[in-house]
This record gives sequence, C-alpha cells and structure tokens, in this order.
Amino acid sequence: MEGTIFFGKQRRWLWGATVVLVALIAFITALLMRPKARYPIVMNGRFGYIDRAGTLVVPAQFIDAGIFDDGLAPVRSEAAWGYTDGSGKLAIPPSFEVADPFSEGLALVGTGGKYGYIDKAGKYVINPQFTGAGRFSEGLAPVTAGGRWGYIDTTGKYGINAQFDEAGNFADGLAAVRMQGRYGYIDRSGKIVINPQFEKAGEFSDGLGLVRSGGRFGYIDRSGKYVINPQFDSAREFSDGLAPVSYAGRFGYIDKHGKIAINPQFDQAGDFDHGLAPVWIGNRQGYIDRAGKYVWQPTA
Repeated sequence: MEGTIFFGKQRRWLWGATVVLVALIAFITALLMRPKARYPIVMNGRFGYIDRAGTLVVPAQFIDAGIFDDGLAPVRSEAAWGYTDGSGKLAIPPSFEVADPFSEGLALVGTGGKYGYIDKAGKYVINPQFTGAGRFSEGLAPVTAGGRWGYIDTTGKYGINAQFDEAGNFADGLAAVRMQGRYGYIDRSGKIVINPQFEKAGEFSDGLGLVRSGGRFGYIDRSGKYVINPQFDSAREFSDGLAPVSYAGRFGYIDKHGKIAINPQFDQAGDFDHGLAPVWIGNRQGYIDRAGKYVWQPTA
C-alpha cells in the first residue's frame, strides 16, 4: 500500500517536472525566435539601424525610418514609404504616403488623404477610407471618417460607435478620449470609467496614465487618482519602468514613484524599448541604456 502511495507521488512529481521542462523549452524557443531589436539612427542625413549593443546592422540609406514591430519597420525612400526587414531589405515596396509600425499584425498606412490597414504581405485588410486613424491595440483601433471618433476591430467593423471628439489607443484596457474639451478614459465596451476632466491625456502603461492638468503633467492610476502629481513641463508614457519628463526645457527619466532615475540633460527624449531609449542633443540623436549611459553617441 505504501509503495503505491509513493509511486503515485512520484508520478505526480515526474509529471510536474515534465511540465516545467516543456515550458522551459517553449520559453527558450520563443526567445530564440523573437526578432532581434533594431533601433533607427541617422548618419549624414540618412537613416539606418543599430542593434541593442550599438552596432550598425542596417547601413544608413533611408530618407526616414520608424521603429520595428512584428519584424518590420516603415522606411521612406525617395518616392514613398515601404517596409524593411531586420536586414535592411525591402519587404513591402514603397507605395504609401504615410506608414506606421505594425501592431497586432496590421499597419496603418495612408494614401490620397485616406487611411487604411495592411497585413505583413503589404495587402490591404481594411481599405483606405478614414480621414484619421491610430494603431491597433487590444483588438481595436481609433478611426474617424466624419469628424467623430470611434473604434473598429480587425475586420473593419465598429466595435465602439463613433461618438468622441478625439480618441487614443487602448492600453491596459483603457483608452483616452476627448469630450466637450476634456479628456477622460473609456474601457473596451466604450463605457467611461474615468470622467473627462484633464487638459490632455495619454496612454496607460505600467498601470499609470499620463495626464495634464493646470499646464503640468502627472500620472494617475486606473481609478483616476494621482500617483505622481502634475509637476512636469512635458512628459511621455512609461516604458520599461521609466518615463521621459522635462524640467525647464531639459529631459530626463523618472521611475514609477516619480523619482529621478536619469538626470535631466537632453533636449528631447523618447521611450525605452528593450532597454534602450533615443535621446537628442540639438538635432543629433543617440541612444542610452537604463543607466543613462550612451550606447550610440548622438549623430545627425
């Protein structure tokens, strides 16, 4: 009897170990298959890409360039915007007047003053028909065709009817909208969960929403209460646990408690992505790591 009990426990332990091993293999496989990070840089007026170590991996050859997502990045040639892969080869030929990074397998593109969405093969999934639009996030994208903003799903059907003066992207289940001159937040059903009361509002990230009140920027939680009081001249959303903010025209980074993590010293600063963030000194762009050290010295 005791041997049977021991054997049962052993089987459960072996099953648990097998599950852990399978999960570990899946994690390592996903890590190896994950697209390598690429960051746009400018050299002598042309754009290329570096990797996370600051090594130039795509020569500076484009007139303009955007960030990588889903393995592709928008780039502009002499004629129009297209998309490049991680090697610098064109995966989608230049044919768009406007092109955004991919998000959830679709990319916002514009031509003739109208916006639609393409897949990674460059084919339209949602034909150009909107006069304004944003990226897909959490299955929805903000669009406008007649002065009012709503949200469509990936088939092009409205998930939230057009009713707002302005609408932002969903993040953490919430999206900023403007009504009667003030910004608040809705959930994915279109219900207002934080009443319109702010002068400006950005996306939620890391559980915090960027808002402006009294001409100053701060951060609120999902209940609408301030976690970091309005005190910054300008600010952006959190990414990798840090957010760029400015005092007296100089940008640095704060942590989620509002403490300075990287001293204000830049003329402009962008979001962190896989451990690196773009910063500007004058018109020269560089990249820093989370310690504030340059990985790519500013170039123009």
